[in-house]
This record gives sequence, structure tokens and C-alpha cells, in this order.
Amino acid sequence: MDNMYYSHELKKLLNKKVKEYNRQNFIATDPISIPHRFTLKQDIEIAGFFAAIFSWGNRTTILKKSDNLLIRMDHSPFDFIKHHQPIDLKNFSNFKHRTFQPTDILYCIEFLKNHYQHSSTLEAAFSISHSTMESRLNAFHHYFFSLPDAPDRTRKHIPSPTRGSTCKRLNMFLRWMVRKDEQGVDFGIWSAIKSSELICPVDVHVARVARTLGLITRKQTDWITAQELTHALAEFDADDPVKYDFALFNMGVHE
Repeated sequence: MDNMYYSHELKKLLNKKVKEYNRQNFIATDPISIPHRFTLKQDIEIAGFFAAIFSWGNRTTILKKSDNLLIRMDHSPFDFIKHHQPIDLKNFSNFKHRTFQPTDILYCIEFLKNHYQHSSTLEAAFSISHSTMESRLNAFHHYFFSLPDAPDRTRKHIPSPTRGSTCKRLNMFLRWMVRKDEQGVDFGIWSAIKSSELICPVDVHVARVARTLGLITRKQTDWITAQELTHALAEFDADDPVKYDFALFNMGVHE
């Protein structure tokens, strides 16, 4: 088959699937439903951050654990992060999600409290470096673990390109915060990062579909794979390549 013809047909297919899955009726069963409960920017950021980093494994469990976390924060995550007292942290002494342990949650809370003491938005934590998304994520990882008592065990939950990770969960979180369109699924509440800078979240579902469609050739699934896929998708839409995450992920899960 002629490569130009195949590329044209593939773009048509992916655009069709984006329209099919980038719809609000898919929100309820997706982790993005967690930050959609809120209207305050900081509540959306915090709820979205936790929902994203919890996002591996069964979706029902992800939603359940995210909801449980918000209950412990009295459904006011920003207010809790800013004003909690040491005694309030006892509510997290038995919080676990897969390999997440209380130590990990407590450090995340400590980091967020420290960050919001000198910044009004979590976007600033991803804007330390402005050159590439790879440098942004590496800088965020360094910043996240810059507090004196940062536990080594928590590092596996906050990935970085330097460590070879696809950074799927952070890239998904960034998609939620940065992308903005008329469908209203992603929030688009951050402006310092452009949609064209985003890297497509890659998990087993996305990687399988992308390889089947010839969008990636790399056998490993790592940061370089995520870059390769995003570069291929940018051929279809250079301004918003990550919109195709809707198509690839849902084709992998539902089709």
C-alpha cells in the first residue's frame, strides 16, 4: 500500500476515533472524573495529580482510592493541603493503593503544602525548565524530591525521563491540565505549556495499538518510545498531537 495513502487513511481513522471518544459521556468511568468534581483551579490540580499518579491497574479501584483520599481531605483538597495540622495526617496512616504506602502519600502532601506556600498554581512546578518536555519532567522530578526528608521509596511513583520511564501518568496529568477544546473533557487551565509540547501518554494499550498501526517501531516501551509516538502523531496535528491519546487508548481498551 502506498505510504501517503496509508497515512491519509490512518489520519482519517484516528480523527474519527478522537471525535468518538473525546466526549463528556466517557468522563464518568475515567480517572479524569475525579478533578471534574471541582471548579477551583487548585482543587482541580491537586485532585487531578493524585488521580493521575494512582492511575495504573483497575479503573474501578483507581476511582475508589482517589475518592477515599478526597474523603480524608474533607472533599476540599486545596484547603486541606494549605491548612492541615499534624494531627490531621493521622487519617492517612492506613492509606494504601497498590504499592503506594502511607509514607508516599504523606510526602506528596508535604511537597504540595510546601509548593503552594510560594506559588498559586502547580503549573509552576512544571515550568522550572522551558526547553523541552523532557527537561520539564526531569526538573519537576528533581524539584519534587528537593525537600530534606524526601523518601527514596517514593521516587518510583514520580517517574522521570532520565530513569527511562514513559512518564505515562505525568503526561496524562499534563494533558488534562493543558489541552483545551470545545468538548470539555480536558481542563485547559494552564497556559505556560503549549499543547504542541505535550508527550503522548503511553501504556500497554496505547503501545499495542500504536505498533499495530505502524506509528512506532521501537520494541521497548520507554521514554524514547513516547517521543517516537508523539513525533508520528504530530504529522497528523502538529499543534495538538496528544489529542490522539483519546483514539489510541480507547481503541486498545474498548476495541
